[in-house]
Amino acid sequence: MNLVDLIGGHPADARALHDGKDWITWGALRERVAVTAAGLAHLRLGPDDRVAVVWPTSAEFVVAYLAVLAIGAVAVPLNPNSPASELERELRTVTPAAILAGGPALVNVAALHAGTPGLGTLVLEGGEGGSSWEAVSGRDRAAGAAGEAAAPLAPAPRREGDPAVLLFTSGTAGAPKAAVLSHGNLVANLHQMLAVPDEIIRADDVGLAAVPLFHIFGLNVALGLCLATGAGLVLEERFDAPATLGLVRDLEVTLLLGAPAMFAAWSELGRAGEAPPEGLTSVRRAVSGAAALPAEVAARFEDCFGVPLWQGYGLTEASPVVSTALGTGSNAAGSVGRPLPGVEVRLVDDHGQEVLEGDPGEIWVRGPNVFAGYWQDEAATAEVLTGDGWLRTGDIAVLGGSGDLYVVDRKKDLVIVSGFNVFPAEVERCVAEVPGVAEAVVIGRPHPVSGETVEVVVVASPGVDVSEAQVKAHCVTRLARYKCPTTVRFVAELPRGLTGKALRRALRDQPA
Repeated sequence: MNLVDLIGGHPADARALHDGKDWITWGALRERVAVTAAGLAHLRLGPDDRVAVVWPTSAEFVVAYLAVLAIGAVAVPLNPNSPASELERELRTVTPAAILAGGPALVNVAALHAGTPGLGTLVLEGGEGGSSWEAVSGRDRAAGAAGEAAAPLAPAPRREGDPAVLLFTSGTAGAPKAAVLSHGNLVANLHQMLAVPDEIIRADDVGLAAVPLFHIFGLNVALGLCLATGAGLVLEERFDAPATLGLVRDLEVTLLLGAPAMFAAWSELGRAGEAPPEGLTSVRRAVSGAAALPAEVAARFEDCFGVPLWQGYGLTEASPVVSTALGTGSNAAGSVGRPLPGVEVRLVDDHGQEVLEGDPGEIWVRGPNVFAGYWQDEAATAEVLTGDGWLRTGDIAVLGGSGDLYVVDRKKDLVIVSGFNVFPAEVERCVAEVPGVAEAVVIGRPHPVSGETVEVVVVASPGVDVSEAQVKAHCVTRLARYKCPTTVRFVAELPRGLTGKALRRALRDQPA
């Protein structure tokens, strides 16, 4: 098997990718992948070689990604906007045999490659629309470029357990690690998503992905589902709320896939009267992922456009989707739904015992979509995988009476005050009720008596004065004493990861 086999049966003249100007058909996409794969093979790249793909969301990224998989190599998608130090660290971790680079990051990647030994061949886009490639530094490999034509696409055979992708985790709870996802993991999760009773996607859909393809949500949900079904996909490198609303209208988009920040931005346009309520009339499905969806954002989006917003739950190590509210018959506020067909989920306590209904427990996941471990990191792998295949997610959830899951926090984000567990999300919701608080994030600080104490980091609304005393006074009336913040810190903005999540580890690193 090879994940690239998915694109073989789609009609040659059907729409595959919209690259910002025109539609690329499935036939044209297969040809471009075949040409690029031939060029990579000419450079003596092949099975199990790791190949970094440093590219923004674009048709060129998709071609490079599929071509790497087609020759049996392992794709390592990296954020082209990362600082040079982070890119260097990630490249040193995976020691790629080659780097495929293009777009605005090309100059920076070339400079980094020149100054960092051991990064293999640097391959830059060449020719019209990326139809050929040039190896600018062959090192121990033969330099060369793809010819003008290539044989029909014939992906190298792979076993289910063979690595397909190395993806760096978001690092919201610690330093990013490279998760090894196999062809079997990725294909299994696609089949699991497609088995949901209420169709997530159909072959006649046109999806919009304003999410990075170097993130697992963009790679194996937005892109992967289209590869599996033959649906068309509109690719946007950067999300711009008014511009993307125009694309939805002009291209008759039927499926929206994005992070909560995207739907929040559209809702703000709607509330301000800058987006007509009929602006999303072509849309039959809107799905939020990559970060927790605030209930108020979902409600506001549906109020503005009349389109229900569904969410699910997942993580890189599960390829990524674990559960979805789609197909459950309900779309309860805050719920991430129920496990996908073929995915097992348990909620357990600190001793690995299942918790009672309504009690919080760590989410454990098992299924063919669960990864085999982190790249060359046995210790980190042993921390998250049990001997019988359960993935310890580190996320805390409760099970509602209807069987729906509600994710309440990250286990690693728990603040333990005098032996009592404080879930940051609960305190954050309380602080958000204070007039003038735009955002609030809770972290733990060491304390000589209680072990830890609660600190809340607040972003105030523009032009509004909020004091530490106001925040503390409000919390005292809503929360148990040990949950109340002992310090309130005000910042202009929060450090964020790729999907808009606040980076608690970065806040912890900042002085109190």
